[in-house]
Amino acid sequence: MGFARTCSVALVGVEGVVVEVQADLEPGVATFTLVGLPDKSLTESRDRVRAAVVNSGGTWPSKKLTVGLSPASVPKAGSGFDLAIASAVLGACERIDPRVLADIVMIGELGLDGRVRPVRGVLPAVLAAADAGYEQVVVPECAAAEATLVPGVSVLGVRSLRQLIAILTDEPVPEEEPDEQGRPDPLLAGLRAPGTGAATGMHSAHAAPHDQGHDLADVVGQISARTAVEVAAAGGHHLFLEGPPGAGKTMLAERLPAILPKLTREESLEVTAVHSVAGLLPAGKPLIDIAPYCAPHHSATMQALVGGGPGIARPGAVSLSHRGVLFLDETPEFNSRALDALRQPLEAGHVVIARSAGVVRFPAKFLMVLAANPCPCGRFSQRDTRCECPPSAIRRYQARLSGPLLDRVDLRVEVDTVTRAQLTGRATAESTATVAARVQDARQRAAARLAGTPWRTNSEVPGRELRNRWHTAGGAMDEAERSLERGVLTARGLDRVLRVAWTVADLVGHTRPDATDVALALQLRTGVPRGVPMTIGASA
Repeated sequence: MGFARTCSVALVGVEGVVVEVQADLEPGVATFTLVGLPDKSLTESRDRVRAAVVNSGGTWPSKKLTVGLSPASVPKAGSGFDLAIASAVLGACERIDPRVLADIVMIGELGLDGRVRPVRGVLPAVLAAADAGYEQVVVPECAAAEATLVPGVSVLGVRSLRQLIAILTDEPVPEEEPDEQGRPDPLLAGLRAPGTGAATGMHSAHAAPHDQGHDLADVVGQISARTAVEVAAAGGHHLFLEGPPGAGKTMLAERLPAILPKLTREESLEVTAVHSVAGLLPAGKPLIDIAPYCAPHHSATMQALVGGGPGIARPGAVSLSHRGVLFLDETPEFNSRALDALRQPLEAGHVVIARSAGVVRFPAKFLMVLAANPCPCGRFSQRDTRCECPPSAIRRYQARLSGPLLDRVDLRVEVDTVTRAQLTGRATAESTATVAARVQDARQRAAARLAGTPWRTNSEVPGRELRNRWHTAGGAMDEAERSLERGVLTARGLDRVLRVAWTVADLVGHTRPDATDVALALQLRTGVPRGVPMTIGASA
């Protein structure tokens, strides 16, 4: 009788659970039994592992073989257990010393020829192993760079099961035959494949960090909208842009990620972990260090937006844009139930998805930008009479955005049509670099004020805390409070005006918001002119 054990990791969302893989050999009819709540893809590993072991020069045992995955109560999914199962079987056969395997975590899929293929979620799996106290991890060679992002863990990248056997038995490591010149490495296909259900219907399906070549200086006019974009970036406030087609709504949204501060090390690991689970890590870039940008098409389903899919749920657009920007162009064209499903992650900063296979929690702390036309034809305006839509059609179109959803949006700006004088003029707008520097300074002022609290941006601070711990200048909130009494603002809206006022104060360098800062915040919230300049800093 032979027995051996090693470890692997089961992923539940972006959280990992270390699983002990045990192999037991007993005299009897040659069978291979896999227990421990495996899914279908994991059950199929019996055939993959047998073929990989034989094609790697090993001998498959002609005995009763039982492989157990413990704890048995945790659902296991995917092919990432193949390498651990093969190693445990070889340990039970005494081809590998079982004592060597006991403290190693192994992650990887096996091909029938014994090659080790990459799997999704290597980073969160290695993080879980490190948290559990393991110091040695074996991963596919092409995913080793992702695994080495975790400090304090020794990472061994292998290309085949033959190489792993040789390393663990102190034998000469065989050289793997390289692929034909000019052909892409087929092992990388597992890292580049999009997650099933996560990116369905996305305009930017890869959800990779956005192209930084776009510059704010390209946007002509739109002083109010540019100010709103700057305030949104500085305080993490959600933004609603309404205006006719071609006015620049999409241009502004595309340039927003470039003025956001670079991600911290902790934020980068969070974002990379989500993209790793979804199988959407950019090729050759194991760590995402700039804000992601995700723009799903308006045909996206609820599962594509918030996450889901068959079996273990996969991250949706709200999670793929974690610590970045989620842009919903043509927002009224989205399914109303899908839009209303955004209300919970907007408030909580995470998504909890319950399925029969288990409950999954994904991070979803994003900056949402909504863009919409004012009517079905897009030409409705108080200053333009070209719209021919009947009033009932305009009301139905605008009613597709529910009041509770819009109440969670801090900034609402009307984007006007660009005039001929603006388009042909020589006036130069501020560049992305200039605005990004001002946003960075504002973030630093907010971080210094919020030091020692669980919040990092003004949009995260509860209104109660803002009123009790950080006070505005005397009488600054009078006009906003009168708007509450007249029904122009809700109680939530008043709190959000206060948050935006603090962001405006951080941008202009005030120690606390004054009446002018609150007036600008109120104008950005309601769209009603308050007699204050709609510019900040040098943009004035």
